[in-house]
Amino acid sequence: MSLPPRYEIRPLGEEHEEWARAICVHTNCFHSPLWSTVYPNNKTERLYAAFETAKYLITHQINSGHSLGVFDTEYVFKNPASIPTGGKLYWDTTDKCATEEQLASQMDFPLVSIAMAYDAIDPLDIAQIEPMIKVLPLFATVYEKLNTLDPRDETWKPSARGQVLMRNATNTVQKYAGQGLMKAAAEELMRRSAKLGFRAIQIESASPAVERVWSKPPEPFRASVVAQFRTEEVEQEQDGGVVNPFEPARINIARIFVEL
Repeated sequence: MSLPPRYEIRPLGEEHEEWARAICVHTNCFHSPLWSTVYPNNKTERLYAAFETAKYLITHQINSGHSLGVFDTEYVFKNPASIPTGGKLYWDTTDKCATEEQLASQMDFPLVSIAMAYDAIDPLDIAQIEPMIKVLPLFATVYEKLNTLDPRDETWKPSARGQVLMRNATNTVQKYAGQGLMKAAAEELMRRSAKLGFRAIQIESASPAVERVWSKPPEPFRASVVAQFRTEEVEQEQDGGVVNPFEPARINIARIFVEL
C-alpha cells in the first residue's frame, strides 16, 4: 500500500521516544476500543500515569532498531518554540482537567503514527513493565488469557537474533486516523523484516482494524490467528462470585503470527 507523498515512513530513533510514548498513551486512553472502554473514568490522570510508566516499553522497542514511525512532512507547527527541535510535547501533568482535545493540541510534532517492535530474542523485562500494569491492570490479563489459549509448542520461538519480531503498540494520532497509515506502516514493517531475514512477526491485537490488517497480509506473507477471545465471554472469580473484567467492552482480542 502506498501513502500520499506528504507522508514518510522511517525507523524511530531515541529523539522520538517521548513523542511515540505520547501517541501510544493518548490513543489508548481516549480512542482504543478496549482501554478507553474498560477504563472510562479519570482518563487524563490515567494518561499521565501511563505516560510515566510506559517509558521502558517504548524505549526498549526503539532501541531494537525495528520500530517505525509515519511522519507528516507537511506538518505545520502550532508553537514556534517547537521548530528548533523539530517538535515538542507540551503536556502539563499537573493539569488533571486537560481534555482529550487539549492534550492532542499539545502534541506539536510531525510523528503521526507508530509501529513499535522488538526482536523476540530480547524479551521485555517484566519487572520494568509492572508499574505500567498497575496503571492498566487488564494489560496483564490480556496476555495471560492469550497464553492460556495459545496451543503452540516452543518451536515458534527464536533460537537467535533476527528470527522473530514482536509487535507491541500500533497507534495513530486521531486527526490522522482513517488514511491507511497503520496499514502502510504494518506492510512496510513486514517487507523490511523479511529483507532482514526474519521468518515471522507476532502481534497481539485489541482493535478490529489492526486485526484485519495483520490477519490478511499482502503476498507472499501468510498469517494465522493462533489465539483469540471475545471480551464479553471472559469470566473470573472475584469475591466469591463471577465477574467479567472486560465489561463493558465487546471486542475480539487476537494473537496473530505472520510468516514472512
